[in-house]
Amino acid sequence: MPKPSPFFQPSPVATPDSLAILHLKRDLLTPTVLREHDDENIGYAEGKVTTTRYGNYPHSTLIGKPWGSQIKASQVDTGTRGRVGLHAARGAKRKRAGSSAGHGDEIAVEHEEGDKAAEVKGVKVPVPAETGFCHLLPPTPEVWTASLPHRTQVVYTPDYSYILQRLRVTPGTEVIEAGAGSGSFTHAAARAVFNGYPQDDAVDGVTGLTEDDVKLGTGRVWSFEFHEPRAHKLQEEICNHSISSIATITHRDVYENGFSLAGTPPQPHIKAAAIFLDLPAPWLALKHLTRAPSSPLDPLTSAHLCTFSPCIEQVQRTVSALRSFGWLDIEMVELSARRIESRRERVGLQEEGLRGVNATPATVDEAVSRLREVEGRDRSYHHGLTVRHLNDALGSGEGSEDGQREDYVSKQQRLKNIKDAQVDRKLYKEGRLVHRSEPELKMHTSYLVFAVLPRAWTEEDERRAQEQVRGDLEDADAVGMEKPISKRQRKRDAKIQAGGDKDVELEMRWQVEDVSGDG
Repeated sequence: MPKPSPFFQPSPVATPDSLAILHLKRDLLTPTVLREHDDENIGYAEGKVTTTRYGNYPHSTLIGKPWGSQIKASQVDTGTRGRVGLHAARGAKRKRAGSSAGHGDEIAVEHEEGDKAAEVKGVKVPVPAETGFCHLLPPTPEVWTASLPHRTQVVYTPDYSYILQRLRVTPGTEVIEAGAGSGSFTHAAARAVFNGYPQDDAVDGVTGLTEDDVKLGTGRVWSFEFHEPRAHKLQEEICNHSISSIATITHRDVYENGFSLAGTPPQPHIKAAAIFLDLPAPWLALKHLTRAPSSPLDPLTSAHLCTFSPCIEQVQRTVSALRSFGWLDIEMVELSARRIESRRERVGLQEEGLRGVNATPATVDEAVSRLREVEGRDRSYHHGLTVRHLNDALGSGEGSEDGQREDYVSKQQRLKNIKDAQVDRKLYKEGRLVHRSEPELKMHTSYLVFAVLPRAWTEEDERRAQEQVRGDLEDADAVGMEKPISKRQRKRDAKIQAGGDKDVELEMRWQVEDVSGDG
């Protein structure tokens, strides 16, 4: 009985045994599974801890917090001395190397007693650190794409959002994906097609769905992967994320074996209306995407296809194969997404030593003032040295030891004064608001080829269409509705009514154009 997926129905707060994303900084996100206990038995006194370069975060400080909360880092001793039982074990190992067997037995007894004491003591209450924080985010396809472990080149958000829109993927659609890789597109497509859980997996009170919602659970993602270890790893992630009832991962060579799910027990027949091929040679898989009786395509609707290729030579061969198999509306698209950064730009020498600023003179007066300060300090230094040398020659022993005046302020002291002064400043209101685009594109080059395969049109379909049109016309005659008259026919009628009078004919033509324009 699967639980609701956090990708579809996230809870209002972070719960134990659920996936959470720690947003440390821009483009740096860390996924973690929240645990109430130390399941890896690392031995931290605070229980399960996620360690990052921006601080340590015990899971006890994350569980129960609303999504989007800012979580402060905690003081965690990540060395062996801070791990319950682990320090005793490693200490015993070091001592055992130069000790007798009897002494080693004594150490083993001490280690066992240390573990029992730790169990009685329980989990230590985390102590907040002075610096470091993160934001607790719920899992979504967007943040999962930015944080997932890369096993292959992934499809990023700008690409798969455009692909799903062009493939006309809506809740309830069946999608075929070939070349699952790291699962970025798989998660995005699963959310796009989700309109309820299958009837066998949905239970009232657990999923929160009504009986009508359960019947709508027809959206599926059929994903195929050639590399067996990657397929097994992605299947494990899909199960952990509770979307295995929506996305099905299959290890298969689609070039040779196609997209059928034949097996024991009997598998469901795929009726896909959208296909995404992220393959090195997508043209080799097109022979399985036809209107044959065993085709995985939905026979009642047009099929929309997209291929993802990094080289233009692959695009050329794919387009040639698409034309030979009867695909229409073939188009190639290249995406170049560039983010716009909005920030406050602070310029001036009063910003020296602060992060994210331009510590250069903001005005000419400020630059001249700094030059005068430097020159004055230089003159004072040399003057002090001269005075000290004269005093040493006269034997008076007076003068500055370093040649500086008493009012001299070192660079370290000046930077400290600036840092202390920023506490009372509202930095988020200072400076000039600027907008700049990224200097370089943080994505890979890719060419997207789109095509449409119309549904099969038989003579029986043509006969039914003609009968429907004929029936609509008869219904219109029965109720006395006027049949639509074309603009050309109206002009002919106007010419006949005018009887050769050009002025009357032109006036009636203008009336016809006005009527057709209003319609």
